[in-house]
Amino acid sequence: MPTPFEVLRDDALGCTRCRLSENRTQVVFGVGDPDADLMFVGEGPGAQEDIEGEPFVGRSGKLLDRLIAEEMGLTRDVCYIANVVKCRPPENRDPKPDEVETCRPYLERQIELIAPKVIVTLGNFSAKLLLDTTVGITKLRGQTYEYGPAVLVPTFHPAAVLRGGGEPMAKMRSDLVRAKQALVGAVR
Repeated sequence: MPTPFEVLRDDALGCTRCRLSENRTQVVFGVGDPDADLMFVGEGPGAQEDIEGEPFVGRSGKLLDRLIAEEMGLTRDVCYIANVVKCRPPENRDPKPDEVETCRPYLERQIELIAPKVIVTLGNFSAKLLLDTTVGITKLRGQTYEYGPAVLVPTFHPAAVLRGGGEPMAKMRSDLVRAKQALVGAVR
């Protein structure tokens, strides 16, 4: 008998509810421990993710893995990593509002089933969606928010850090330290 998480994944893998399904190589549902205390939520798959079927496997993913290790002392396999949209937008464009809304139930159910203690949003799309705000990541980051029983820590998307250099990198590092502190406080 499949678990509710496996049922959700299988449903997502066959999804054709929006135009993003037309050009994808595969659905990028998520990766990691479905019982994780820590969850990362990005925007959507890029070209490499679309090919491999796993979120954050390109340059941004390598940076994310490195910062998780350096600032949190963790590895990818003890976290869960997902995206707001599960299919790659063409030419890596931003997901459109209707695409985000179509995929939203998958992400919300992932969060519900995983029940993480801490959620780190990576970039504008995931922070705005989960916090139900129009405020941008530059103003949102640097603090924690309640998200149901979880603590939500918004930070920059690794791609923005790769483009932005030292200052965004330092801020993302401090946000990950904040997430680690929230995680340690939540696990007690």
